[in-house]
Amino acid sequence: MASATVAIIGAGVTGLSTAYHLALRKFGRIVVLDKGPVGDGSSSRAAAIVTGLLWSATGVRARKLALQRYRELSQELPGYKFADCGCLNWFDQESWPARQELLKLYDREEAPYEVLNGEQMKQRWPDLQPPEGFIGLHDPLGGYSEPHEFVPALANQCRRLGVEILEGEAVVKILKSSDRIGGVVTSKRRIDADAVVCTSYAWTNLVLDGIGIRLPVKSFVHQRFVTRPLSRPVNIPAVNANPLYGYVRPAAGGRLLLGLETADREEFRIGSSDFHMKELTIDPGLQQVLLRNFRSVVPALSEAEWEYERIGLITFSADNEPILGPIGAIKGLYVGVAFHSGGFAYSPVTGMLLADFVSEGRPRIDVSAFSPDRFNCEETDAYLADTVQQKDAARRRH
Repeated sequence: MASATVAIIGAGVTGLSTAYHLALRKFGRIVVLDKGPVGDGSSSRAAAIVTGLLWSATGVRARKLALQRYRELSQELPGYKFADCGCLNWFDQESWPARQELLKLYDREEAPYEVLNGEQMKQRWPDLQPPEGFIGLHDPLGGYSEPHEFVPALANQCRRLGVEILEGEAVVKILKSSDRIGGVVTSKRRIDADAVVCTSYAWTNLVLDGIGIRLPVKSFVHQRFVTRPLSRPVNIPAVNANPLYGYVRPAAGGRLLLGLETADREEFRIGSSDFHMKELTIDPGLQQVLLRNFRSVVPALSEAEWEYERIGLITFSADNEPILGPIGAIKGLYVGVAFHSGGFAYSPVTGMLLADFVSEGRPRIDVSAFSPDRFNCEETDAYLADTVQQKDAARRRH
């Protein structure tokens, strides 16, 4: 395997995962760059719920590998353990038929699942009280990953393997010569590189603009809240509750984590590379909306007090599927962005697949459906010019 220098833009879970999988292959000099600290963007603000029961064959195959890697990473990364409590996806009578059609896909791809009615869910998880008529699609391999454990454990292991993680170094320019990547210029130095991997999520188009690349990516504000420790542990899986516009899962220390989308809020446009997610605001009253939606289905919330909140951005592409792989017009340039609310869930496999592209020239599974080159310039320009509300993006939870 040829030795090379790879510059990875973004020290979140996708960038770190890419670096880790390249380092395992001893692929030359690997440099991860971020304008802030490790995990300072979406990664530290993620709910990090993981399910393999997605909407396309490519997504299901990728998530099967991600779930396998999460369990392996529990052995590889000191201080980290995947919470394999399962993931329960809720549907009401209106939304269930569309998901029911996908059961044939799950059967073909050998992705395990169970379909449960209300009584079956109550019997299995007495701390859950699903609304009347709700259907549960249970992923027994699903679960969640605590960001405050996973991100530092992954970063530390990268460093042990020789990865250079340069925090506080914004990429101000991507270098290219003709149709080939040349490296990057940061706020402090120039780094010549044979490959550049962009995993900067909401900042993607600001980063790529200087070399004439635009991708159809939009960002939406999303918020999650964590309770104080409850009087007793609550035995529930991670629950994606689309009909209730949110989700709930256990959290470290006997807490619960809940998330809520704001359907009528317009997309959030980042105008400057100096933007930081701490500038985002949470609409007043959302905590009460969250309790109103979830208190009856998780009765333990009746005693809950909020301990802290996190607000960040989730990113969607024009067709709501991830953007992953090489940019055909510029040799040596790769991207991994627009994973809807599932960037954390995808990260073990996206890092592995990006490492495949960089080191081998092709991925171990076919992810052509995620190719950046599937969008033409006209589609991209039209998508970016339009302003939409979150409810207009597909409700693709984790």
